[in-house]
Amino acid sequence: MQHLNPALFRSGDPNFMTSLARGIEVLSSFQNSATGLRAPTISKRTGLSRAVVSRCLYTLSELGYVRQADDGYYLEPKILSLSQTYFKANPLLSIAPEYLNRVKEQAGESCSLAVLDGSDVVYIARSAARRVMTVSLGIGSRLPAYCTSLGRVLFAALPPSEQRKALENSDRVARTKYTITDSDELMKIFESANRQGYAIINEELEIGLRSLATPVRDQNGAVVAAMNIGLQAPLVSEAEMLETMLPVLSDAASELSSRIIL
Repeated sequence: MQHLNPALFRSGDPNFMTSLARGIEVLSSFQNSATGLRAPTISKRTGLSRAVVSRCLYTLSELGYVRQADDGYYLEPKILSLSQTYFKANPLLSIAPEYLNRVKEQAGESCSLAVLDGSDVVYIARSAARRVMTVSLGIGSRLPAYCTSLGRVLFAALPPSEQRKALENSDRVARTKYTITDSDELMKIFESANRQGYAIINEELEIGLRSLATPVRDQNGAVVAAMNIGLQAPLVSEAEMLETMLPVLSDAASELSSRIIL
């Protein structure tokens, strides 16, 4: 079931620019789309009328953020300028590659850094050893938090009320036969991850994928990101992963945390 953004239909607040919110939502609808998107598809994804979508696309095209082709609309390179301020202002991103690369070299597996955005995790840095998922991951890639090790570590840092709310706003579908979708069971997993200082998933996101994550904290101890290792499940057991790779990941996350000044 699609969760429509209530802000797109917000009224009664003279300071809130609904048109701006709708334009941003139209831009967001291009996520994970390798082909052009037509207005009817964007309308279905956003819940906005075709007339509103068409006006947004026209404006974005005039500003240089999208272009129209025979098979639909595409994002233009100018869209990248919107992310540059975030990458320049986030202190994590200037120092994280050193530690992600170290984990990759020591563990021989891909290492990623992600933050929580609503009910999703967003990858903000990555050092890839080899591809272990059918989905290609890169900077800006999003995955559902409830069934990822990164997401569970980040959820674990939230107050229980916020955990519950995030789960309610998440489409908790069974990605595989092993995926845990029950909110009460997930709340217990978050509690365990908070207590243990790590989260591990076994083929819940994708068959054949095992992943381990630990938190990254700022100088005040608040969790600001999560770092993980992903590998092919048949190659290393859960026990082996915890024994050999958790210390490597935890040490790197701890050292990265000690250097964060916000």
